[in-house]
Amino acid sequence: MTTRRSTTHGFARTDKLLETRIRKASEARGFAQSRVLTHWEEVAGADIAALARPVEVSYARSGFGATLTVLTTGANAPIVEMRREELRNRINAVYGYNAITRVRVTQTAATGFAEGQVDFTYRPKPAAPAEPAPQVLARARATAEGVADEGLRAALERLAANVICKEQGRG
Repeated sequence: MTTRRSTTHGFARTDKLLETRIRKASEARGFAQSRVLTHWEEVAGADIAALARPVEVSYARSGFGATLTVLTTGANAPIVEMRREELRNRINAVYGYNAITRVRVTQTAATGFAEGQVDFTYRPKPAAPAEPAPQVLARARATAEGVADEGLRAALERLAANVICKEQGRG
């Protein structure tokens, strides 16, 4: 019987060589836990965001892709579990590649241990700022008066109005 000789001749698999570099590159391109956290409602959708919160994005020791861990209450866990694939597809659509390969759902009680309690109520986005006073708009128009380009003048007027409003708020 003959013994099988290695065909790799000392070479390592490409995925093992590039694993840490790919991880660093993906983090440098915005795939960090903070992005998933800060844009959770837009990424997951309002209905899922009302039921669950992202806790952690972790990479496996072997292979590509990450695991997203979401936290929900015990009563909502089956709903989130059923929509796990939809959530994974939404996140991957945002990043443009198969960034998340698995979604893990963890549960906490609505009341219970202090460190396990999570606030699942979404706060509404702040309302758009009120229109500046006519005196502020007139002063802003006077500031940008000599600019010939229409778009640039409008942008400078908005900027001047914002600066004037902030100055008045401090005084």
